[in-house]
Amino acid sequence: MRTTVIQMAPGASAPENIDTARALITAAITADRPDLVVLPEMWSCLGGTNDMKFAAAEVLPAPDGTGEAGPLYRFLSGIARAHGVSVHGGSIGERHGKKLFNTALVFNPQGREIARYRKIHLFDVTTPGGEGYRESDTYEPGSDIVTAPLSPDLTAGLAICYDIRFPALFHALRARGANVLLVPAAFTVETGLAHWETLLRARAIETQCWMVACGTTGTHTDASGQPRRTYGHSMIIDPWGTIVAQVSDGPGWSTARIERGVIDSTRARMPVMAHHRLSIHTP
Repeated sequence: MRTTVIQMAPGASAPENIDTARALITAAITADRPDLVVLPEMWSCLGGTNDMKFAAAEVLPAPDGTGEAGPLYRFLSGIARAHGVSVHGGSIGERHGKKLFNTALVFNPQGREIARYRKIHLFDVTTPGGEGYRESDTYEPGSDIVTAPLSPDLTAGLAICYDIRFPALFHALRARGANVLLVPAAFTVETGLAHWETLLRARAIETQCWMVACGTTGTHTDASGQPRRTYGHSMIIDPWGTIVAQVSDGPGWSTARIERGVIDSTRARMPVMAHHRLSIHTP
C-alpha cells in the first residue's frame, strides 16, 4: 500500500487550510499515486482563539452517515472519492457541548467513513523551555481504542500526537490486530527535537508495526497572540524501526510502500508479543 504523509503549515482559517490541503493532496496523488493519504493533527485550524477553534469545528454526522456534514467532513470524504484513495483526515475539531473533541476520521476510496478516533491523552504540560499548553481547556478526552481496515491484510491503529508517549495504547492497538499505526501530530519544535523520532521509532519497534506519523510545521499564533512553532519531520518507519520516508521542515509530502511481508518477517524472527510476562498498571 503506497502511503503519503502530507505535511502542512496551517493557520486558524479553515477555508484557507482546506485550499492548501487540497493542493498538496492533489499534487502528491499526481506525482506518487498513493493508495492512502494522511494529514496532520488540527490541520483545519491550528492556533487562534477558542472562538476561532469553535468556529472551525463541526458537529459530525453519525458514523452510519445520518446527519448533516460540515465543510471539513465533506472535503475529506469528497477528496477520497474523487481520487479513489483512502484518506486519514489527520484530526479536526468536533463540537461536543461547551468543549471539543480532537477527532481523527478515516475514509475509504468510496468516500465512506470507516473509523473515528477521539484523542485520549490531552497535552497539559509545561515544556523545559517554559512554554505552557492546556489542551484540556478546550478539548475533552476520548475513551475508545480504535482500529480501521485499510486492506485485506493491513489494519490501522489510530492515535494522535501526545498519545505517542503512552505505550499501553499502542500495545492495545497491536492486541486488536493493528499492523500499521497512523499518528497525526502537531509536536512543538522543542519536544520534536528531543523526542519525536525516538518515540515514533520506539512505538514501531515494540509493536512491530509500520508507523505513519504526519506532523504540522511552521509558525502559528496562539490565543494570546504568541507565536508557536511546530516541528514537522513527518515520517514513515518500518516495523524494525528504520525510517523509510521523511519530510523536512516545510510543507510538502513523502511517500513509501507499506508491505505486509515486512511485518510478518519481523514478527516471525522476534515474537515479542508471545514473550510478554508482565502486566503493569501505574496510578
